[in-house]
Amino acid sequence: AYPFFILTTWFHEMGHGLTALLLGQDFQQLVIFPDGSGFAEYQVGGSAPRVVQAAIAAGGPLAPSLAGAGLIVASAHPRAWRPVLWLAVVAILASVVIWVRSATGWWALPVAAAVIALVAWRGSASWARFTLQFLGVMGAMSAFTAWRYLLTEQVMIEGQAILSDTGAIAAVLGLPYWFWAGAILLVAGLTVGAALKYALAEKRLRPPPRPANVLQFKRDPRR
Repeated sequence: AYPFFILTTWFHEMGHGLTALLLGQDFQQLVIFPDGSGFAEYQVGGSAPRVVQAAIAAGGPLAPSLAGAGLIVASAHPRAWRPVLWLAVVAILASVVIWVRSATGWWALPVAAAVIALVAWRGSASWARFTLQFLGVMGAMSAFTAWRYLLTEQVMIEGQAILSDTGAIAAVLGLPYWFWAGAILLVAGLTVGAALKYALAEKRLRPPPRPANVLQFKRDPRR
């Protein structure tokens, strides 16, 4: 289970890094420590507005919920099961090559990718769906399992005190860090709830009805 524990950190830190890239900033490296903590190192241009820095800080806790919601929605479509699993494998391995710069990430993430690839390649349809849902729920719940972190203004990483994500948002946008923690948890909850409502809709769980215009004939056993 340990590689998937590390994968939850990967979801979070990749959220920071990819948000920085999408906003035109430089994503430099991703470091994951053996205890599951880590950081994404990125560089923000001096002319970037404050909202960019806040968005990158929010990308860490929000991106896993968004990605998890997408995986949950994909689990409602059988044709998407294996392609999405292969896409997850490619994303994990590509990040290891391009951004990961720590021994823990170098071995744990490829192991998680190998397990997902094995399911996508040889697993049954039920295993493919379960794995997709497992990854989706794991990503979606990461924001809620980190609620203590979100409700903390500063954290200690490798003996150094740094601002938490919500502390960083408060530092550039104002308002207390706990306000931003509540906003992030609310957005994450609404996103995951909408994804679950879509994937678990009754019309998707029921078998399709028989067409009304199909005639059925029963053979007389006496003939």
